[in-house]
Amino acid sequence: MKKCLVIVNTHKEESLAMEKVISAYLFERGIETSAFYFDGFSEEGQFEGYDFVITLGGDGTVLFAARNCVKSGIPVFPVNFGEFGFIASVQKENWQSEVDAFLSGRAEFDERSMLNAALISKKNRDFSGIGLNDVVISAKSVARTILFDVSYNDVSLGTFKADGIIISTATGSTAYSASAGGPIIDPDLDALVLTPVNSFSLSSRPLVLSPKGEIGVTILSSREKNALITIDGQRPFELEIGDTVKIRRLQKKVRLIGCNTKKFYGALRSKLNWSGGPHA
Repeated sequence: MKKCLVIVNTHKEESLAMEKVISAYLFERGIETSAFYFDGFSEEGQFEGYDFVITLGGDGTVLFAARNCVKSGIPVFPVNFGEFGFIASVQKENWQSEVDAFLSGRAEFDERSMLNAALISKKNRDFSGIGLNDVVISAKSVARTILFDVSYNDVSLGTFKADGIIISTATGSTAYSASAGGPIIDPDLDALVLTPVNSFSLSSRPLVLSPKGEIGVTILSSREKNALITIDGQRPFELEIGDTVKIRRLQKKVRLIGCNTKKFYGALRSKLNWSGGPHA
């Protein structure tokens, strides 16, 4: 290991100070470091040439790193300075011992699936993107519903009238999908989760699908003329009637260092109070 990129969330003052501490610690071990200051909406970074990346922030900072590291196979070491820490599961008070374990080859790691979304438009409009958590298609205006058809491997799953729909990975099942009533999926289970948002039908329920297939969402004509697509909470792109978005699993997986099942269920208990009851 010779080069490390430290991604610092600029909204976390503590992470700004920690970057200097970690960089000095790695320098003593012969590792050159550079800093990337993440403001929450950076689209892309130049990460090629680094042996690993350390993120100092919350889960959103890890999502940004994952999008930029997965294609080059750069592992991500996520130190949690956020609230939940489902993905950024290395706690800040333990960063040194976890870094030592990683540098000595003793660290645990997870390989997580990501999503690839691509727009098919009759007007030759281009949009594509990748994400670790989810792809969200929603109405452009608040308190509005859109009409859309959903298919899986070109087999129609039905026409939905709803505020929108979330297609998430197992990693993203604890994020927006969970708040919309979707199931929580163990990260070791490779799956796609399809969760309608405020559907106009009581029969609409979340679906857990094989990651080997492709999901299609087509915007149909309704009172709401336009919809939006958002990947991992980044800046939205406007969809028009007739547009189809194809979502499938990205071929490559991102490596998260220091993450394991024990930490995931620990976060589930401590952050979402999933423990059997209020006094369990």
